[in-house]
Amino acid sequence: MATAEARLPRRRRHLGRRFQRAGPATYVFLLVVAAASMFPLYWSFVVASHDNSAVAAYPPVLTPGGELWHNIGRLFNSGEVSVSFWTALFNSTLVAAAVTAAVVFFSALAGFAFAKLQFRGSKVLLLTVIGTMLVPVQLGVIPLYIEMVHFGWVNHLQAVIAPNLVSAFGVFLMRQYIVGAVPNELIDAARVDGCQTARVFWHVILPAVRPVAAVLGLLTFMTTWNDFFWPLVVLSPRNPTVQVAVSTLASGYVQDYALVLTGTCISILPLLVVFLVLGRHIIGGIMRGAVKG
Repeated sequence: MATAEARLPRRRRHLGRRFQRAGPATYVFLLVVAAASMFPLYWSFVVASHDNSAVAAYPPVLTPGGELWHNIGRLFNSGEVSVSFWTALFNSTLVAAAVTAAVVFFSALAGFAFAKLQFRGSKVLLLTVIGTMLVPVQLGVIPLYIEMVHFGWVNHLQAVIAPNLVSAFGVFLMRQYIVGAVPNELIDAARVDGCQTARVFWHVILPAVRPVAAVLGLLTFMTTWNDFFWPLVVLSPRNPTVQVAVSTLASGYVQDYALVLTGTCISILPLLVVFLVLGRHIIGGIMRGAVKG
């Protein structure tokens, strides 16, 4: 038994060195996967930089053309298309930013309550919150739409923002992170210094959950930005989000794929900006977790 226990660290070191050495085949495989993942985006950009004939060209067009700025001008020209893409971009930015800020804040608040505050029925309430993730979203569309009609919010952005202000996944994610990242001694020390619960949340919990907040914010922003079904139900074609606007561009009798893919490329840019802004916090959180482990 002692011999086996003495050999275990040596085996772990050997496996560690084995996995640390990546051969040429690994890099070739990663390059192939990266190229296959990026090719649809690249091809969308290529078609967006040509006229509509590039979609059916044979052999396929694989190099960018010189029609990109012309297609962008057509996209934002209300006389060329049946939808205002400026309005769609503004609506999606406003909705995604509002929903992301609300989900991160309320999820951190609820996660703190479930993780560190003792109150009657907390476990049952947490299980109820988690259980709501098992309910398909489509089951609530009709009653939610009726509720929006009663509020008078149909064709208004608050009909898209209000139902998404809290996320059960966000609450569970924050709760699990706070349990492991914030020791009880830190909260007790803050209370000894005179901090009430609100100040403990603001000065202790929020700085500690910054890495997971960046992850949750990125996921929420992407999900809200790419949401199509619910905005299609409650918003009119004159006041759309980006995904509804792109769908409207593709719904004509003669589809202009160059224009549709131009709108697709433009709609991806805000997601890239958000990732660049939040990526530093995400990578920093991963590195801190790796060092801690």
